[in-house]
Amino acid sequence: MKIIARDVPPRTAWSLEQAGVHPLLARLFAARGVRSAEELDDSLARLLPPSTLKNADAAARLLADAFEQRQRICIVADYDCDGATACAVALRGLALLGAAPGTLHHIVPDRAVHGYGLTPTIVDL
Repeated sequence: MKIIARDVPPRTAWSLEQAGVHPLLARLFAARGVRSAEELDDSLARLLPPSTLKNADAAARLLADAFEQRQRICIVADYDCDGATACAVALRGLALLGAAPGTLHHIVPDRAVHGYGLTPTIVDL
């Protein structure tokens, strides 16, 4: 692993600090291109409306049909902490939305064996 020093725009870091961001985080965020505290707002009000997500309606219909027909659903997870968390949230969410017991499954692929991402090898599993 190589550590790369990034330039920290001093005015941006100062501006973030003035908005209440901890000085260390202000420097980190500024170095990563965050320009204002508004960009750090992760409240629900700042999420994109579901209607703007491409093919969201088709995905919802696909899931509803899968639930109704008691089809198997498999979540392909990543092995790191955010992948494991996303998998757990997806499995719990699908169950809460109506997936029948026994129809939800998951797999955590081994990159050395299956490759990275949704590969044909993983689909075959």
